Amino acid sequence: MGGGQRVATGDRVAGTLVRRLDVVTGALAGLTEVLDREEDLAVILDRICDQAAHAVPGADMVSVTLVSETGPVTGAATRREALEIDLVQYRTGEGPCLHAARTGQVVHAVVAELPDRWPDFAAGTGDFDVAGFLSAPLYVDEDTPGSLNLYSRRPDGFRALDAALLELYCTAAEGALRNARRYLRAREQVDQLRHALTSRAVIDQAKGVVMAVHRVSADEAFAMLVDRSQRENVKLRDFAERFVNDILDGGT
Repeated sequence: MGGGQRVATGDRVAGTLVRRLDVVTGALAGLTEVLDREEDLAVILDRICDQAAHAVPGADMVSVTLVSETGPVTGAATRREALEIDLVQYRTGEGPCLHAARTGQVVHAVVAELPDRWPDFAAGTGDFDVAGFLSAPLYVDEDTPGSLNLYSRRPDGFRALDAALLELYCTAAEGALRNARRYLRAREQVDQLRHALTSRAVIDQAKGVVMAVHRVSADEAFAMLVDRSQRENVKLRDFAERFVNDILDGGT
């Protein structure tokens, strides 16, 4: 091969790599936008599957495996067949998606390799038109390992570049997902604290009224409110709010 030919080939390879990286970068930017406006994990996982299918041309279907204490489940899938392939792996306890989730390593396999690597899984895949498998570890949060699974109908559907780009995408997506989950948990805690402070203020108001009317101590007033709320089978906060509102409205 002449020097000019080698340069042209190198330019084509470099151009392909740049275009593929641009696709992955665009997918991550799109995922960030989804995380900014979406709280439903199922919707987020659907978007991750769609983006992976777009970023890796050889992927005919994509799924996400989530592993919890109760076992693995499929959080999202682009086609029902992907879900069914996942279920065979869950039932047999082996396969590329589980291997990626358990080991934290990218797994690439073709159908001819399955009997040697995962014989039970191989025995259950005869009815599926899938010849290539590519799974990368994907942690939704610190307590939920999983994998992003790509299935191809061609044995040459995935190459080394696809594995590297998928790993890059999953690593960056994990960071975005964890930040989003931390933000949601922090917001929930703030909301709970705000609700607790509001409840405390209402109860203290009611307690002050009872202390003034009945000339009792704070502890005695609180006990009286608790007793009334229990007898009426109403939450203490709701009873205190109603009690204060009745006083302000001139009720008894």
